[in-house]
Parts: sequence; structure tokens; C-alpha cells
Amino acid sequence: MNDELLKLDNQLCFPLYAAARKITGAYTPYLKPLGLTYTQYILFLVLWEKDRVTVSDICEKLMLDSGTVTPLLKKLEAKGYLRRERCECDERCVIVVLTDEGRAMKEKVRDIPEKVGSCIKLPPERVEELYETLYMILND
Repeated sequence: MNDELLKLDNQLCFPLYAAARKITGAYTPYLKPLGLTYTQYILFLVLWEKDRVTVSDICEKLMLDSGTVTPLLKKLEAKGYLRRERCECDERCVIVVLTDEGRAMKEKVRDIPEKVGSCIKLPPERVEELYETLYMILND
């Protein structure tokens, strides 16, 4: 076995992991005062894009399993931001619906993407290239 392969500096996974942590951490000062985590925030992004969506569609969109998404939904439901309803045509299907409070949260976070984006010191063309490369990895 080649020991070079086992060096941290030779691992593609490490800079991806560290960069992801750094970027999600950049959201914390903006989300914490609102009582939100980054994962709750991205769940809201899905719901603001399309309200009345199934849990399975949320899981697919966020690339998370239901064991991760369900506790997030329960916490946001307890805070009054959404409600979960059984689908009339299939009892196994759960539909997530934003409340007025959940829709109002959108205004409170409206400037966060710009604030976090300004923390990333990359020229716009490199950001676009990185975005495309990451989705190539995710969609493989």
C-alpha cells in the first residue's frame, strides 16, 4: 500500500469537508438569533420554494434521510412554523405545510445569502465553476 495515499493533504474529502464546515459555520451568526440551525434553514428554503411538499420530496431535495428530516420537522412544528398532515389518498404520505409564521420567517432571513456570500473571497466565475463541479460530484 502506498503511504502517500493515506496523508491528509492527499485526500479530496478533507478540503471538501473543511470547506463545508466553514461555509455552514458562516451562517451561524445570522441564524442563531432567529433560533435556527443551518439544516433548519435549508429545510425552510425547500418549503419557501414549494409549500405543501411531501416529507420524501424534502428528503430527496436536501439529500437527507427521513431519520434526519423528521426531527427537524418536529422542532419547527413545535415552534409553530409548519404543520404536518397525512395525505388523504395515502396515509403513509406526510405533507408539510408552512404556517403564517413559517412564511414570515422568509423576510427575516432574506439578506443572509448576500451576507454569507460576501464572506467567500472568490471571484464570481470561480464560484460558478465550484458550484458546477460540486453538483457534478453530487449527481454522479
